[in-house]
Amino acid sequence: MRQTYTGDNNVAFLVFYGTIGQHTIFTFKGLQMSAKALQNDCPTTPIKPSQILSAEERLALTKSSDLAGFWLVAQTWSLIFLLLGLAASYPGVLTSLLVLVLLPGRQLGLAVLMHEAGHGSLFATSAWNRWVGQWLCALPTLGDLPSYASGHLEHHRKAGTHDDPDLANYAAYPISRKSFRRKVFRDLTGQTGFKLLMSLYRGGAGNMNRAQGQGRGLLAKQILVQGALFATLYALGWGWTWLLWFATFMTTYMLVIRLRQIAEHGAVPNLYDLDPRENTRTVEAPLWQKFLLAPHGVNYHLEHHFMAAVPCYRLLDLRRLLRSRGYFHGMPAASGYGSVLKSVLQEPPSVTS
Repeated sequence: MRQTYTGDNNVAFLVFYGTIGQHTIFTFKGLQMSAKALQNDCPTTPIKPSQILSAEERLALTKSSDLAGFWLVAQTWSLIFLLLGLAASYPGVLTSLLVLVLLPGRQLGLAVLMHEAGHGSLFATSAWNRWVGQWLCALPTLGDLPSYASGHLEHHRKAGTHDDPDLANYAAYPISRKSFRRKVFRDLTGQTGFKLLMSLYRGGAGNMNRAQGQGRGLLAKQILVQGALFATLYALGWGWTWLLWFATFMTTYMLVIRLRQIAEHGAVPNLYDLDPRENTRTVEAPLWQKFLLAPHGVNYHLEHHFMAAVPCYRLLDLRRLLRSRGYFHGMPAASGYGSVLKSVLQEPPSVTS
């Protein structure tokens, strides 16, 4: 999944829900990492699902359910309204801060469900994937399902290569703590979100290979959905909480998206190896981290790249099967998002003359 991020003065990129603006990695550290990857650029032949799973197992794992899909959508929206209702019932600084911490994971939850719909795995019925995935998952978080699906499937086809369209999101890692603090500051002060909105206004974000007029049409749909959300909240007597929803999207949600992206592919063993065990990371996170940062099994990203047709609610089953077959033998698991941050935040080596 993709969002807009602009890095430090020497790192800039734009990737948002299917719009791909790809730039070179400019930091010294990023160049150093790329050079190392090029030296080790001996792609292995990845193990195919058919080599380790039976046909019956693959069929069971990839089976989607309309009931499960609607449950995930309803659950996510229920938690969203619960949080906004809490803020409306007990207005104050503390409840607003609580929402700013808890709501981003629910907004990410919608984006994850859009991702599932893009793979055609959220619902068994294709029409539900298209309609619910667009109107109840993508557009509320200013995304666009058709554009996203097109770009994201390209990411799956080219992961582990220099042609991965999402490479700009994570190729520069590891980075220094100082650089990361600057990124966090921009996220939490709304600078990242503002740039995202500007790209939307220009008809860019979510508008892969589309005419400018169609980009404006997408913007109109996104405004319509935000208006519908405000009208619903207003009817409940909570109209002002839409500002809290939007403020969360503009600030803490941007940070959560960044953390998720770098956890999935940042500072992995070999970003330019075709084997997902080398170019992708799964995070074994405790429940509280899953709630805040990894809804709907999005932390099982290695398993997702191994077999993208598996719905998010079956990824843990896939992980257990793969572990029992020795697929992860000798691979250290990332234990929580704190351990991921330690691996992606490293001070660059001092340069001596």
